[in-house]
Amino acid sequence: MVDQLTRRRFLAASLRSAGALGAIPAILPSGSLTAPSDRVGTGHIGLGGMGSAHLGEYIGKGRFQAVGVCDVDAQSRYNAQKRVGPECGIHADYRELLDRQDVQAVVIAVPDHWHALIAIHASQAGKDVYCEKPLSLTITQGRAMVEAARAHGVVFQTGSQQRSSDEFRRACELVRSGRIGKLQEVWVNVWGTSRPCYLPAEPTPPGLDWDRWIGPAPWRPFNKNLHPFRWRAFRDFSGGMMTDWGAHHLDIAQWGIGADGSGPVEVLPPGPERPDRVTIRYANGVLVHCGQVGVNGVQFAGPLGKVTVNRGFFQAEPEEIGREPLRPGEVSLPRSSGHHADWQRCILSRERPICDVEIGHRSVTVCHLANISIWLGRALRWDPSREQFVGDAEANRWLDRPLRASYRL
Repeated sequence: MVDQLTRRRFLAASLRSAGALGAIPAILPSGSLTAPSDRVGTGHIGLGGMGSAHLGEYIGKGRFQAVGVCDVDAQSRYNAQKRVGPECGIHADYRELLDRQDVQAVVIAVPDHWHALIAIHASQAGKDVYCEKPLSLTITQGRAMVEAARAHGVVFQTGSQQRSSDEFRRACELVRSGRIGKLQEVWVNVWGTSRPCYLPAEPTPPGLDWDRWIGPAPWRPFNKNLHPFRWRAFRDFSGGMMTDWGAHHLDIAQWGIGADGSGPVEVLPPGPERPDRVTIRYANGVLVHCGQVGVNGVQFAGPLGKVTVNRGFFQAEPEEIGREPLRPGEVSLPRSSGHHADWQRCILSRERPICDVEIGHRSVTVCHLANISIWLGRALRWDPSREQFVGDAEANRWLDRPLRASYRL
């Protein structure tokens, strides 16, 4: 019988040569094919802070093994190859890595403005995807990533790893089981948007392909305040802390509300009475207050109590709310043995992972809505089914951004 992953690569290559890449069908149902080889080769695109950490999950352990690395910085490429071994292939252009037949899955840890293009091209090439959060730079890009993953049948994990932590799952289970009564408010301690980029030109470090780093974003000269690591402050490349930490904590808010396939209906910007927060309203009346709200991570509040959760922190008020195990009939959410482990398990089973691409898209959409409300300085109404602002052409222009010439989704 034919290896499912090899079959998908064969289909992708055949259709690409025929000029019909967009017609790749979804994968066959789980269990219909078997794999002759134990190894799943992984390719790693982006080898900075998070990319380097992710790479460590795929060196010398288990069935999933790094076989190729890619970065626009030559030193990062060679450092990664040293860690993996001389047999690891190195690439400056991610498209070369996606063309490799020994790469079945890719880990994407590049700046936000590159997420959509690389993830869509990886899906089209039949590679399963782990993509760092925030999933997308714009709402339109996020939806395109979902559609590509579905069209090509790939297993797509968004890197919002708090979904794989017991304390966050426990908090959301208690809230959705009604332990605090009807959920009324959620307080999310995340604040800080991005700003326009007008940095002066500085000499580009040797070995760094700056044009390729900029990629689909508007051209900006190299400046050390962009690379490495500081690009999140600038709107061409990121939504600031609102999309960075918001993609973690607002994701948990969505999980606790039960809105993984939906979203809010209204966003209220900062005002004189709340200069440091955005308030987000859902159709069921739940209000999410996002900003400098003085809670430890995420707090869910109802008439019977509160549940507060952060990394390594869980608190129920009163304590009895969280003391008793889940009862029959209460909400039990998916358990994960680890974010990478969950993705790997799903690659083999062909299930959807705990933070599937649709979930990642819906969660970062909330972050984008908050930013757009801040940038425009007014209240916005949102239709989560159509993914459009209601009666607001100016706001709808923020759903996407133009890409630099020669780049397109």
